[in-house]
Amino acid sequence: MSKKIKALALFSGGLDSLLAMKLIIEQSIEVIGLYFDTGFGGKSEEKKQEYLQRIADKIGAKLQIVNIKDQFVQEILFDPKYGYGKNFNPCIDCHANMIRIAKALLPRYGAHFIISGEVVGQRPMSQRFDALKKVETLSSADGLILRPLSAKLLPITIPEQKGWVDREKLLDISGRSREKQMELAKKWGIEDYESPAGGCLLTDEHFSLKLKDHIAHDSFDTEDIDVLKWGRHFRLPQGAKLVVSRNKEENEKLKALSLSKYIPFALPLPGPLSLIHKKATQADKELAARIALTYSKADPKERYQVKIGDELYEVSPFESKKEAQEYFVR
Repeated sequence: MSKKIKALALFSGGLDSLLAMKLIIEQSIEVIGLYFDTGFGGKSEEKKQEYLQRIADKIGAKLQIVNIKDQFVQEILFDPKYGYGKNFNPCIDCHANMIRIAKALLPRYGAHFIISGEVVGQRPMSQRFDALKKVETLSSADGLILRPLSAKLLPITIPEQKGWVDREKLLDISGRSREKQMELAKKWGIEDYESPAGGCLLTDEHFSLKLKDHIAHDSFDTEDIDVLKWGRHFRLPQGAKLVVSRNKEENEKLKALSLSKYIPFALPLPGPLSLIHKKATQADKELAARIALTYSKADPKERYQVKIGDELYEVSPFESKKEAQEYFVR
């Protein structure tokens, strides 16, 4: 009996990666979807992973979560060989990094090749012909990367040469139109999938601004990723970062974080939970208390005692949020 052919897939949860996996599953190949958790995949990783498991089951694939947060921050995020996209997104280096890790994981899963859902010409930075070649070169996985949605437009790969995959059953999709993908999704009953724009926070302009502000004032590690996801962000006059929750959900999210750089503080009346950097000066802490009060129901004519760490500050809120917004990270 011949050995069962297996493939590892770069699995974002988006439609293209789903269809790429399904095309290979339809050829009686076992597919294991690798979701690479960089920390920047979205605000709720728990919900994301529930969704990934549900949709993987739907198409008959297995799912593995691969945590690469530390490696991504230390090796890729701040020094990409091919630079950034419109915001803080090192797309080419990021994709190559995932393929490089997937290649290293092939023996662990007894897999033979790698699948990616890339479509030629769909994204201006990372999915041009030359960008796809850069990814292959940077990942050192030449010939092992199969892109089923655009395979007929690309050079033949090892899985095709060896007869593991029938090239005639692969596709020749190109460009930004998603008409063919939508037709395939309908054919296979795939309805619950993420929008093409959903996903990486590094492509979001506002998140990128907060990240750039952070690294201009402080070192960065994986703890900071979750801090950047929630709340209003302020940069105070003497350099401290202040985060003020927007609502009850964010109160809970910030409260649940395991923090070493920040001091959480609450108000003496209903209002937002806030974080301030533990190295903040007393002047910045006093200002932080005023700003946090401004986003509560506190009366500007009254004074309130706000405890930050072991220190107590008696302050009043600003007359209007406009005064507090002077310190917004923009």
